[in-house]
Amino acid sequence: MSALWRINLWVGGFFAVVTLACMCVLLHQALADVEREMQSAEAVVEYLSETAARDPVSLQPRLTRSLRHVRVLWMEPGAVMPSPMQDGFEGWLADLLFADVIHRVRVVDLADGRRVQIAVDPRDEIDEVRDSLQQLLSLCALALIVSLLTIRWAVRRGMGLLDELLRALQQVSAGQLKVRLPTQGAPEARQLGLHFNRMTAALEQAGADNARLTQALLAVQERERTELAQTLHDDLGQYLAGIRAQACLLRLVAERPEAVERTVRDLEHNCEHLQQGFRALVQNLYPVVLQHLPLDEAFALLVEQWQARQGIECQLRLSERLPTLSASHKTHLYRLLQEALTNIARHADASRVRVRLQHHGAQLRLLVRDNGRGGTPRQRPGVGLYSMRERARSLGGELRVISHPGAGWALTLSMPLEVS
Repeated sequence: MSALWRINLWVGGFFAVVTLACMCVLLHQALADVEREMQSAEAVVEYLSETAARDPVSLQPRLTRSLRHVRVLWMEPGAVMPSPMQDGFEGWLADLLFADVIHRVRVVDLADGRRVQIAVDPRDEIDEVRDSLQQLLSLCALALIVSLLTIRWAVRRGMGLLDELLRALQQVSAGQLKVRLPTQGAPEARQLGLHFNRMTAALEQAGADNARLTQALLAVQERERTELAQTLHDDLGQYLAGIRAQACLLRLVAERPEAVERTVRDLEHNCEHLQQGFRALVQNLYPVVLQHLPLDEAFALLVEQWQARQGIECQLRLSERLPTLSASHKTHLYRLLQEALTNIARHADASRVRVRLQHHGAQLRLLVRDNGRGGTPRQRPGVGLYSMRERARSLGGELRVISHPGAGWALTLSMPLEVS
């Protein structure tokens, strides 16, 4: 069953209940009014009966023809007394409202031989009640029809808007993110169209950003692979080739101690550089220090190596007691600081950097701030900032980047800690 039919049924039921309630109130009020009217009519019947018995001449048909609520019926001698009320709706209504009075009939035999029936006549009251019920039913029927037509018109407009929204959502689910709703019509329709258009625009922008970031990540991946290949070929490969050549040379100069000693020194030198190269390569691929050092010592070693490599002063302040983190959280936090320092070295043009890792209650807070040239944060983050935000999300924390031209950059991460 459609929503329109359900609304029609609810409204129809409501009007039926209201109509029945109004009819009950109307009948109750009619009973009270009839009781007063019939009391007066009974007094008139009593008076006419006594008058006819005393002075039959005074009771004439022309005088009793226009009496209200009193019926005077002249009968021929021997005639059968008619029923006080007729059948049908009037009879049912009379039995309902006037059961106590409609059978109170007086038959008077006059001294001049005439016979007259004097009774309370509730037909005027019945007509009034029937007219009131007809007016009530007509008014409720008219109100119901107008209400249903109004609801149908309003619901049709709303259903048209919902149908348009459904078609637009189907297009969005099919990947057509350029669909837009009109921002005209009723205020609700304008608001719905405005927010839907904002949603589709945001989805379209997110799709474009994802495509751009995917391309950037692929480019970074290829660049890292190229750098790795160049490092293995140009640096480590050359040292290995030199070591092999020097090992072969040892066979030729085995009888000359001076040449052997010089070749051994060269071998030691090449092996040392080869070891340093491998350490740097492994460090770039994965922070092995996290497996052997606690978080504070790993941070201190990272800052020390970065300061020595970049020549930028870097101050590190750590809380005395840092919480114990899982291996994945330690890796994300370490990589986040590493990426922040890399961005400073590439873009900040700074001469001093401050790093703080503080533990306050159930929060762990990381602050990285430099005194570089600063700038306005870009609305579309690059790969580095995007990766830091993803790591912050993996940590369940919030990453904020604040910068002003000439005032440097400030990066803060607040992450909650699990309460044991």
